[in-house]
Amino acid sequence: MAARIPVLLQTPYEVIVGHEILARAGEFIAQLRPAGKCGLVTDSHVAPLYARTVEDSLAAAGFEVTTVIVPAGENSKSLARTEEVCDRLIAGGVDRGGFVVGLGGGVVGDLTGFVASVYYRGIPHVQIPTTVVSQVDSAIGGKTGVNSRGGKNLIGSFHQPALVITDPATLASLPKRDFNEGVAEMIKHALIRDVEMLDELEDFTRADLPTLIARNVKIKASIVAEDEFEKKGIRAQLNFGHTIGHAIENAAGYGRYLHGEAISLGLAAALFLSVKKAGLEASAADRILRLLQAFDLPVRLPADIPVEGLMDAMRRDKKFEAGAIRFVLTSRLGSAFVSKDITAEDLREAILEIGK
Repeated sequence: MAARIPVLLQTPYEVIVGHEILARAGEFIAQLRPAGKCGLVTDSHVAPLYARTVEDSLAAAGFEVTTVIVPAGENSKSLARTEEVCDRLIAGGVDRGGFVVGLGGGVVGDLTGFVASVYYRGIPHVQIPTTVVSQVDSAIGGKTGVNSRGGKNLIGSFHQPALVITDPATLASLPKRDFNEGVAEMIKHALIRDVEMLDELEDFTRADLPTLIARNVKIKASIVAEDEFEKKGIRAQLNFGHTIGHAIENAAGYGRYLHGEAISLGLAAALFLSVKKAGLEASAADRILRLLQAFDLPVRLPADIPVEGLMDAMRRDKKFEAGAIRFVLTSRLGSAFVSKDITAEDLREAILEIGK
């Protein structure tokens, strides 16, 4: 049975979570959209596994589908790929009355959402996430974007999906490393909003996935509903570990670390600063570090990633406002807050600490 989780924004939508519901995608979308033309954007890894199922489902619901397959990997999050996808949709006759579906992980979701936000000055999009990271985090909340040479997600927009369809059965095809990187976002959610979920993660089995994913979706949906455009400092709590994590992704070169692996390193650094600056008990930080390591996630930074390279990357981060650092800390597990008391020297010390 599928759970329907509302995301209560000015224009609300639902996240539908259910085991083996992928073949019902067309049925769910048809409840919102009249029959017509649409685009299906996926990548070269996901397409052989799930594209036909979604294409057939959309066709059965009366939609005419143009499928665009992009190369798997972070390099597809670019303006050049955005233009290519738009050209393919134009050639397929998808107009302002159509919509686009993103089938894949965070890269496909971010790219598809960004395409939808600019195509014909904005058309609806549906997210069908197929990785842990995208199912518990990136598919919800409306942040879309592509990368530039200067950093990750620096070109983007807020464009909420019309619907998110989440099938935990798609996670069975993930390699262990790709599965585990997504758990970093679950740990982050527990750390900032739901301390009791740490117990579940410490006793994790794959049979727990549907309820665990729904629990994470509710956390993300509630935070987004409180602060859709990240103006109140509430949604920024979701960036716990991401300031340094994104810098590591950038400085290490996209591909060396998966997103969740870089975030794991960022969490380790943020925990160090939380102990030093926010009064978090060292035993609580150690608990999170042990949990990250239980999922084979890194907590130590290799020596070949230069500190100054990370500092330069962070200065270009969207979380810096007029040069000031907005950094998320926690004083106790299950809560978080945005601090403006973290200095560049604090960041440098945290990086050196996780590099020991």
